[in-house]
Amino acid sequence: MNVDPNLMKYLIKAKISTDGVVEKPDVVGAIFGQTEGLLGEELDLRDLQKGGKIGRIEVEIDSKKGKTEGYLLIPSGLDQVESSILAASLETIDRIGPCKARVEIESIEDVRIQKRQKVVERAESLYKKMAQGGKGVSESIIQTVREEVEKGEIISYGEDKLPAGPAIKESDSIIVVEGRSDILNLLKYGIKNTIAVQGTSIPRTVQELSRERTVTVFLDGDRGGDLILKEMLQVAEIDFVARAPPGTEVEELTYKQIVKALRYKTPVAQYLSMKGMAEELKELNEKNNIAKNGGSVKKIKETEEKIIPRPAEPVVQKQIIEVPVPKEAVTESKEGKLDLSNQKAIEKRAGELLKEKSTEIYSEDGSLIASFPNAELVAKIPTAPAGAVVVSGGVVSQRLIDSAHEAGIKSIYGIRLGHITKKPTNLRVITWESHT
Repeated sequence: MNVDPNLMKYLIKAKISTDGVVEKPDVVGAIFGQTEGLLGEELDLRDLQKGGKIGRIEVEIDSKKGKTEGYLLIPSGLDQVESSILAASLETIDRIGPCKARVEIESIEDVRIQKRQKVVERAESLYKKMAQGGKGVSESIIQTVREEVEKGEIISYGEDKLPAGPAIKESDSIIVVEGRSDILNLLKYGIKNTIAVQGTSIPRTVQELSRERTVTVFLDGDRGGDLILKEMLQVAEIDFVARAPPGTEVEELTYKQIVKALRYKTPVAQYLSMKGMAEELKELNEKNNIAKNGGSVKKIKETEEKIIPRPAEPVVQKQIIEVPVPKEAVTESKEGKLDLSNQKAIEKRAGELLKEKSTEIYSEDGSLIASFPNAELVAKIPTAPAGAVVVSGGVVSQRLIDSAHEAGIKSIYGIRLGHITKKPTNLRVITWESHT
């Protein structure tokens, strides 16, 4: 049914039925004729139509089997009360043409509500299109800028020109990954002490770094990662192993997955034991046996199997969440003394510890209290007795200085000095590079 496009506020819809056949003009004539004078001059239909208060009356009827049924629509510009009164007056019509008739009001619709609904729906549609377009452009720009910045941060390191994060030069601990894409993903989340091996053949640069730094290999969760790990075990010195979830690659991990993998990285001996890599574990034990004190393979294996899994700090960089390491008593110890008054003797011992990647703690009289890998130094410092002396084959970092000061350590001897911003006056720090 067509409705006058100029209808105003309300639309009166009435159902009409007659017991005979009538035409549209008969219906319109009955409406004007039978309501004339019924509601007074103010609501006279002819005057209202002339004044533009009501629109054109639309009639839609159909005659079947000697009867006529249909609808009529009257658009109204009157208020709610007047429109209701006008609608009620239509129900007084009892004849149309020569036939008996009945008129029943079905509804009085607020046209503005329908218009508002259409406006709202259209506005929502337009807004979604606009937001999607703007979001796409914004994200595209942000992603482009971020990628360019990250690419700019990657450096070429060492004689092999390996892709690496900008903090690889000064970091005490490094993360070894497979490729450039892995470094890009880690840079995205602020992890900058990374270097890539670029294949299963481990470059000499990485081999040399592994002898000087604490090394965590962070590998894909596939067979390629297993191959790189086996190659690393043969030619380099690994401290920890972190793996991406099975079937995933480091370059596609989210921030949460990266932090979780690095937080729960596993000491290499424990990892090999857990994975049933007996041959690799045996070779590692033999290597440790030669590098350490000449002890038996069995003894070293037993010691390493007692390692208790615990969360370890992901990396030294400030951008990574620091994971607290539970305090535990220092249990490893050796017989022997060191002349703490002889600096040459201390430096010689530090050089030996550099090869072993180990640290030792001595009492004030030079008696050996404990010996352990450099990677466990910061965790074990709080358990050392006050006044003890630390001799390390690694880098003296700010974290080490802070932990030693809190534990009451008297002196620290190390290979070289890291980036130090503050040092307590009552703590003596001596390295080969500088004496402070």
